[in-house]
Amino acid sequence: MGTITKLSFEEFLQLPGEPGKCFELDEGELVVEQSPAFRHNRIRSRISRHLEDFVQAHQLGLVTIENDFRLNADTVRNPDIAFVTNEQLSRMDVDRSPVDGVPDLAIEVISPGNSAQDMLKKVHQYLDAGCKAVWVFYPNLKVVEVYDASGIREVAPPKDLREGNLFPGHAYSLPLDAVFDDDIRK
Repeated sequence: MGTITKLSFEEFLQLPGEPGKCFELDEGELVVEQSPAFRHNRIRSRISRHLEDFVQAHQLGLVTIENDFRLNADTVRNPDIAFVTNEQLSRMDVDRSPVDGVPDLAIEVISPGNSAQDMLKKVHQYLDAGCKAVWVFYPNLKVVEVYDASGIREVAPPKDLREGNLFPGHAYSLPLDAVFDDDIRK
């Protein structure tokens, strides 16, 4: 059994950066995650690029990668990708890290080191803090779980991930065949 390190938010802010590691604060417990593998980063890049093109084209807000969000007094999470509406951005200090507030959409790409229990806890933390949706991508299974107010649904290729509720007046479609393409050079 591993050692659990409890920290206050103020102590968390004082942690020195370490190459190859990402820190999160899970209800006062320090979580240290290793840098993701190349395949993880390629999938994240494909999702981010597609989503950012859509968001910019419709001037809906901003997409960010690996940004710390303070979800509550003792929880800081760092989604792989986040979408924040213009309205939400107007209430955030974008020059501060972690950002006080939640993204409208948090996206996580599962790595081999992620446990199902930890990921489900993280999903509930996002939603409980006010996040409108969480998308969890499983590269090995080639499936996405979508969590939102209507519940949970799974989407897998050859279907596209379609979303209309997050982007009022705009229908978004993410081609999952391209996201999960095994050629990492794309």
